[in-house]
Parts: sequence; structure tokens; C-alpha cells
Amino acid sequence: MKQTAAFALATALLLGTAHAQEKVTLTVAAFPSLDSAIKAILPAWTKLHPNVTINLQAQQFADHHTAMTTALATGQGLPDVMAIEIGYVGKFAEGQGLENLNSAPYSAAQYKKLFTPFTIAQATGSDGRFIAMPTDIGPGTFFYRKDVLDKAGVNPLTMQSSWENYIASGKKIKQKTGAYLVNTAASVYNLVIRTNLKSGEGIYFDKQNNLLVGPDNARFVRAMTLAKQVRDAGLDAKIGEWSNEWYDAFKKGTVATQFSGAWLQGALQNWMAPDTKGLWRVQNLPEKGFASWGGSFYAIPSKAKNKQWAWEFIKFMTLNQQSQITAFQDNGAFPALIAAQKDKAFSEPVEFLGGQKARVLWRDAAAKTQPIDVNKYDSVADQILQTELTNVLEQGKDIKQALADARAQIARRAR
Repeated sequence: MKQTAAFALATALLLGTAHAQEKVTLTVAAFPSLDSAIKAILPAWTKLHPNVTINLQAQQFADHHTAMTTALATGQGLPDVMAIEIGYVGKFAEGQGLENLNSAPYSAAQYKKLFTPFTIAQATGSDGRFIAMPTDIGPGTFFYRKDVLDKAGVNPLTMQSSWENYIASGKKIKQKTGAYLVNTAASVYNLVIRTNLKSGEGIYFDKQNNLLVGPDNARFVRAMTLAKQVRDAGLDAKIGEWSNEWYDAFKKGTVATQFSGAWLQGALQNWMAPDTKGLWRVQNLPEKGFASWGGSFYAIPSKAKNKQWAWEFIKFMTLNQQSQITAFQDNGAFPALIAAQKDKAFSEPVEFLGGQKARVLWRDAAAKTQPIDVNKYDSVADQILQTELTNVLEQGKDIKQALADARAQIARRAR
């Protein structure tokens, strides 16, 4: 109680100072489609805080994170509010350039129970610092083209039952329709290494920072083995994600399935392949797997000029139920705030998915997704393993040798 009262007093003092200023410009750095969500929510913010102008600086995904990494390293060009995608939040959590939101005047611990549990672990460093508030999540889901599966006489539930059945169904789809099973064999590998981890276990490292990658780790051996089976059977289109070829495959139905976050539905509907409305369906991942696939956070740089207003803005984006629902309606960003997931919009049929009540499926999947510990060397491990996976798929390198080599390289870099 005392802490809450202290927080209220500290916030009142901070905001009192800010209110005394005639005008405040708050710089918010973001990336697509988060920038679109911010624009949709801005009218409500401006109505509440007419003296605070939001200067939204949006760059493409990779450019944004490169710029933020440089800004944190040099202390130059920092925004007041920094958007961070899940792929970078672990790395940023291990640095010291962002405010610890557990500390006063933020005292964010009181809000953690309001979010989907796995998101809190993602933004918590190994030293316990909580560096960013979650705004949206990506429950992993299995997209499939119903028309293609129907033509091939394949039952989607069979594909979901096991990875072996998924690959066997892919052979049938290719034979009967000519469509590929998946865009790239690497997506099967990427999914298998991320699903059904033990609570508190990272993808590449455990809680004690021990490296999990190696020829004796069954999860990595199986992931590479399944990816190689897909490639050897000619079932992947060898298409990278976020490429024109990928969008084209969605439009033409030349790839039958896609693993992604729930947010892909919004992207398919709005700009990737709007003419395929009614042809897609979704189901949970194979072998009762649950995984987080993307997600966004807001952080405050320690050298930000307007920390008090940055915190008010972040709370408005993440704790305000209407803000979360507006972002969801704008671009399909799945709310991290549990209360927003209970909105009636989540029970409505999704016309793009043939009237399927997909959001209920995604909400349940999010609740079953285990928190995964992040490590500052996750991106290093990922990069090295992707190179070794390419060696396995394209040069026929032995899987156990590839994992032994990856282990040695990661250990050397993470020393």
C-alpha cells in the first residue's frame, strides 16, 4: 500500500512538473505495423493530453533496431519511447541503457499479472531488471489453404497430429496439386526448436547460462532432421519470408501451409493476399506445440528527456483496454493485456478465415505458451545455427557434425 501511495505521489509530482510546461513533444520510435497502431490510438491520447504532441519516428523493422542499438551504444539520438520487437528484447534487456521499470517511479511489478504470463519473462534480464512493457503478442498458429488440402484429399487434423504425418501429407499435396508444403524447410526447424520447452528454459541456454545446443540435444537433432526430410522430398519452395516470392505464393496458393504468429492473418487480409479471403483456415501447431511468434514492447531509454510522459504514454498503449482493442482492430496485433482479450470482438467469426472463430483458438494458445528465458547471446546462437542449417540442407553436412560445430562457435562467441 505504501509503495502504491509513494508511486502516486511521485507520478503526481512528475506530471505536475510536466503540466506546468505549456507544450511537450514526446518522441516515439517504432516500426511497422506498430506505427499504424500508434496512429490509430493517437486521437484518444490527444483528447486526454492535448499539450503533449507525439513525434512518431517510424523506420523499417531492421533499420529501426539497428538505429536503436546504435543510439543505446552512443547515447545519441535516443527517443523518449522505444518500441522493441521480441527478437531484440533479450539483447536489450542484458544491456544497461534502458530504465528498470520495476523501480520507482514506475513500479511496474503491480501490472505484471495483467499480461499474458510469457511476455513478462521475455522482457526480464538475467539480473531481474524489467525493461519493457508488452503491447502485443504472437500466439504461434498453423495456417493452411483449405482449397489446396481439399483438392489433395488431406485432413488438416492428420497434419497436426505429428511431424511425420505433416511431411507425409505434404508428399500427397505435392503429388495431387503441385503445391509445395511450406515456403522453406527452415521454418519447420525454427518451430521445432521453439515448441514445448520446459518452463524457465531458454531456446539455446538454460537458466545457469549453460549452452543447450549440441549433437546430444534431441530437440536440435530432430529439428534439423525434419527440415532435411522436407528438403530432400522437394516439399519446400525455398522461398524466404518477407520476399516478393513469399507474397506471390500466398496469392497463388502454391504453398499449402505456413507457421506464423496470429498477426499474419491481418497482414494477409490487409496487404499480402487480400483476394484469398475465405481460402485460409488455422489450427494449433503440430504435436500440441505452443510457441510465441513475434511480439512488441515499449521501453524508456535511461537518457530520455521526458521520462514521465514516456511512462504515461506506455501505460496508455499497454494498460488501456480500449487502446489494445484499437490496435487489434487496426492491424490484428494480438493484445498482451488479458482484459482486452476478453472483448466480444474475440468471439466474432473471422471472415477472412471462412468465418472461423480463430481468435478464441489463439487466446487459448497464448494461455498455454510457456515463458521462455531470454539470453543476451540468443541472436548470436540463432545466426550460427541458421548458417549450419543451410550447410545441412544445401551441402548435405552431417547433422551431428553441424551441431557440434555450432556448439563450438557459440561457446567461443559467448565466452
